[in-house]
Amino acid sequence: MIGYVTLGVSDMARAKQFYTDLLEGLGAKVLLDMERIAFIGKNMGAPMLAVCQPFNGEPNHPGNGNMVAIPAGSKEAVDKFYHKAIELGATCDGEPGQRIPDMFYGAYVRDPDGNKLAFFEFG
Repeated sequence: MIGYVTLGVSDMARAKQFYTDLLEGLGAKVLLDMERIAFIGKNMGAPMLAVCQPFNGEPNHPGNGNMVAIPAGSKEAVDKFYHKAIELGATCDGEPGQRIPDMFYGAYVRDPDGNKLAFFEFG
């Protein structure tokens, strides 16, 4: 249902490095790089994450209430993604834990530009 999600960033090189390092375990890589925008994912036919400098040339601003949720595959993987993101320069926005008993386990970070990410596992 979703082709790609775009996150505004202030430093393209830093953003591409952050997201390719963070998501390499899912098989993600930069698939298309057009200087101002880069698409990161497994292939062009699967959902992707795009990082870009805003088209209007204004500074990027993370949206209040906007978040990209990445399925981790297991509770242990949620923990690994969270810690890897922190190591790569993200800040904590909610440590890993069971959020809804027997239903939802998640962790939350802000990337170096302040964009909110969640890593999750249902169950």
